[in-house]
Amino acid sequence: MRRRERAARILLAGRRAGTALASVTTAAVLLAGCAAGPLLEPGTGRLQVVTTTGILADLARNVGGDRVDVAPIVPDGADPHTYEPTLRDARDVVYADVAFSNYALLEEHNVIKTLDANLSKDAANVSLAEESVKYSAELVPLVENVHLDTVWLGLRAHGTGAKYGATRASDVLIQAVKATGPGDVYAYLTGTFGDTDVYFDSSDGFDEKDGYRDDTATLPAAAHTHLSWAFTRPGVYTLTLRAQLKVDDTSLPVDLGQSTFTFAVGVDPYRAGVPGATVLDEGHADLTADLDRGGMDVLYDPSGGGEYTQKHYKADQVVIDVPNKAIEEIPGDAQFGFLGHAGDQVYQLAQAVLGKHVHGEIDPHLWQNVRNAEAYVKLIRDTLIGKDPAGAAVYRANAARYLARLDRLDGYVRSTVAKIPKANRNLVTTHDAFAYLAQAYDVNVAGFVTPNPASEPSLADRRRLADTIRNLHLKAVFLEPNLKARSSELTQLAAEQHIQVCPIYGDTLDSRAPTYVRMMRFNADSLLACLAPRAARQPPTDALTDRKTP
Repeated sequence: MRRRERAARILLAGRRAGTALASVTTAAVLLAGCAAGPLLEPGTGRLQVVTTTGILADLARNVGGDRVDVAPIVPDGADPHTYEPTLRDARDVVYADVAFSNYALLEEHNVIKTLDANLSKDAANVSLAEESVKYSAELVPLVENVHLDTVWLGLRAHGTGAKYGATRASDVLIQAVKATGPGDVYAYLTGTFGDTDVYFDSSDGFDEKDGYRDDTATLPAAAHTHLSWAFTRPGVYTLTLRAQLKVDDTSLPVDLGQSTFTFAVGVDPYRAGVPGATVLDEGHADLTADLDRGGMDVLYDPSGGGEYTQKHYKADQVVIDVPNKAIEEIPGDAQFGFLGHAGDQVYQLAQAVLGKHVHGEIDPHLWQNVRNAEAYVKLIRDTLIGKDPAGAAVYRANAARYLARLDRLDGYVRSTVAKIPKANRNLVTTHDAFAYLAQAYDVNVAGFVTPNPASEPSLADRRRLADTIRNLHLKAVFLEPNLKARSSELTQLAAEQHIQVCPIYGDTLDSRAPTYVRMMRFNADSLLACLAPRAARQPPTDALTDRKTP
């Protein structure tokens, strides 16, 4: 019971809303008696393995066979980018001998914190995306160019913080402590299902007494996130941000320093009172907490290409331009009521990426290239052998059989996609999860739903995507089944253009695609069925049986 109570305490320790210890202990006791589904247990004679996602769990089962019990934290059908772990998940981690995460900031940060905080010090803890390069996994950088006509402004944590003992489970706190200007300033995030989280709100001031609790954004180390920024009146604003590093849930925050940033809202940025400043009016900029040197500054890429082309500026060297063309009407949705009355105008820098989107510089969806999944399998094999040497021959034999199957799968995906005329291999989706598939199998990722999820898409946004569909003569757009709640704009545009909406799987399994192999076969078949001329099509593969269906 003591280990179960520890799991519950650690899981809840870092959450914003505190819970009494007695309540947590009671929850853990109840959990032991009524938890549903498979749970890891000591003393079974099998290696206990926890993974962050169902896809990784499937890979581990294929390698481990009967010598392992495997439990994923994120259930099938759930989104690993947003899933919040439960007490049962923490309990599984406590009993695990081996943990496999994808990482590269794929998983919701609380999933990683639950894993790292509850895992035994003797357990193996492997981040597959990072370590797979030793087996020649091919990495794709995140290139973030969505052709916005204003700057794309986010928040970033940069550096390792190693001198403070920071790990991947550490938190970086970015706090708004002061603002000036003719109106109010807000920074907020529009989540997966249209809900909003307000990070900074100057309208009610900033409260030092509670540690700026209501005006704090939290990031993992070496991550950045996308926000919408709204200003209620034209003029020159300043916003002072303070950075802190919280190494773990029991440590006091380390103060990294603060800086003041200037915004020119609806006025000439060159007359904003910052002589010789660089005006940020396009591309991608992040207000950045530096974990190694301290302070807050700016990393800027005018082309939107990401880490590899960034320039570094001190806060007093830049002015952030919020031009008159950034004027938007406040939507009627009650989620945006904090901005003012529906129909009122605000100046807004758009979030640009749909839903909660905290990530690093490498696209984390490596498995969409089957050869990268093979690298994962080799890492899993070696890790299981390291923890259970007596099973080495079994793990090697299982891995060899599964790698042969993955080789056939890679050939199947390649040959199936090759039947689609190259001019037709254009992929429009909601979720940016298919760069590896595109690179490995010669598919072009042509577009996304809208670059501005913070409000209703503008006529220009709709026209841009409609033009993409029409100009490329697209036959279909593709939707992940678990993201139907985000799909209204995509399905509406498809209906207007009289094209299909077809299924494709990104980072979760379900009953129609319950294994990794079947998921990838399903995707290849769906691409062929929806993008190829009728003469080139073939009967789709049933994702459950791997058989041809009529």
